[in-house]
Amino acid sequence: MRMSRLLVRTLREAPADAEVVSHQLLVRGGYIRRLASGVYSFLPLGLRVLHRIEGVIRSELDRAGCQELLLPALHPVELWEQSGRAALFGSDVLPALTVEGRGGTFVLGPTHEEVVTVTVGAEVESYRQLPVTVYQIQVKFRDEARPRFGLLRTRELIMADAYSFDADKTAMQASYRTVYDAYLRIFERLSLDASPVEAESGAIGGDVNHEFMVPSAVGEDHFVRCPGCGYAANVEAATRGGDAPAPGPPPDDAPPAVEHHTPGRPGIEDVVDFFDDPAVRPGDLLKSLAVFDEDQREVLLLVAGDREARLPSGWRLMEDEDFVDHRSLVKGYIGPTGQQAHGVLVVADVGVGRPGPWVTGANRADHHLSGVLLGRDFTVDRWGSFAQVVTGDPCPRCGSAVELVRAVEAAHTFQLGTKYSDVMAGGTYVTEDGGEAAFSMGCYGMGVSRLLSVVAEEHHDERGLAWPEDLAPYPVHLVSLGPGRAPEVAAAADALYHRLMASGVEVLYDDRDVSPGVKFADADLLGMPVRLLVGAKGLARGVLERRSRATGEEREVPLDAPVASVLAP
Repeated sequence: MRMSRLLVRTLREAPADAEVVSHQLLVRGGYIRRLASGVYSFLPLGLRVLHRIEGVIRSELDRAGCQELLLPALHPVELWEQSGRAALFGSDVLPALTVEGRGGTFVLGPTHEEVVTVTVGAEVESYRQLPVTVYQIQVKFRDEARPRFGLLRTRELIMADAYSFDADKTAMQASYRTVYDAYLRIFERLSLDASPVEAESGAIGGDVNHEFMVPSAVGEDHFVRCPGCGYAANVEAATRGGDAPAPGPPPDDAPPAVEHHTPGRPGIEDVVDFFDDPAVRPGDLLKSLAVFDEDQREVLLLVAGDREARLPSGWRLMEDEDFVDHRSLVKGYIGPTGQQAHGVLVVADVGVGRPGPWVTGANRADHHLSGVLLGRDFTVDRWGSFAQVVTGDPCPRCGSAVELVRAVEAAHTFQLGTKYSDVMAGGTYVTEDGGEAAFSMGCYGMGVSRLLSVVAEEHHDERGLAWPEDLAPYPVHLVSLGPGRAPEVAAAADALYHRLMASGVEVLYDDRDVSPGVKFADADLLGMPVRLLVGAKGLARGVLERRSRATGEEREVPLDAPVASVLAP
């Protein structure tokens, strides 16, 4: 491709809304353009990178025995009502498109579990047709509340999503491992250091799932990693090690708890400010959260005031209307004292295992207690890991100190089981004994358009992008310093261009009549792996200059050398 014909306009300055380097460079290099908040157009160079990424994904999923299909982006809303996810997502997340008098209400699909279940279920009748794993690469729609960081968080995205169908849980786990391993190979070929971590399933569902996290300074997620044994989990799912505390009795001469009038101070920092005492820090306060557990029992969850709480799967915080029926739980001023007498189960993070003294809510509006002691003023019914893990906490497997790693989520895989096949029409097959059973399913999602930004974030320098060879729009960037100045140089560059193309090498050829400085700056910005330079001085000696974008290494090569020699490192 000649740059004189290429649809590209490079920019010397990044747009004001580009907060991260990948966004800045992709816009400056003419790879993408913003159409609206969270909505981007892919120009020819950007689309070529997308196709390279898609090619890697397709080759590895095909190698794993997966079959590609393409499902509609427009879904009848009835399918989402059938699965129960229409209410779960809500109108704020699940964008709806109403077609008056032409088929009813449809939704733009943010994911495809419902559609793939009814589609594959209609084709697979018998256990003899199992296992089946299908995948697609398609546009998804998410009504993202806060689009940012270019392609890292968007309203419209391109995803590679796969779905496995098996006869039982054991077979599903085998299919899951097959796709899991294929994902690892994909990330290796994309030159990304992705770590699979245990995670929460969220609105997708399922018992077992993994996020594939790429460490990044601009990541909006974090995961916990143990250097000792390799344990890794998303902060929402990570637990810390340590035995349940066995606190002894408080000292007999400990002073009693004291009540304080603290009007309008329901938060941790508000209470710390009230005491205005260096000895009272956030870690000396008990954060008391009123929640319902998975069995809808009333629970008071205690964590130290300097830690964020981690709710187990299926637990939820009480809402305003819930407090009406639980008089002992005074919102903003809750404490553990006396709660068991009101039928409330008190559970606590292991970090609350020290005796105290603690500052807690007094269970009446605008009042707190200080000097509260574990074992005297309150007791705990159950201990566990209920605080988000931070660097230095003990690993739950080996006890070593863990570290918190900032990262970008690049993919997510789920063992769904029968969550969808149990409720969707056609979600069953005929078993070997003639009975009927629900498919055991897995699902697997990888953000293709997001990966373009993730790769760009990891492969750049101060001058611009530096694409890995397998992902670059073109492997070679040929620069001619001849147009308009030295016809013989232009002719030599043209001849080399045609020779490379005839050998099957894809080339981005800068044949523009612009200054050498502009050409060099654009070559660095666009980031092709190899730059070949044809200039008057080199031509006089019968050589061209070969430069590696990744290493900056330069060497001269005879103009008439075989193509393999020209491109060799």
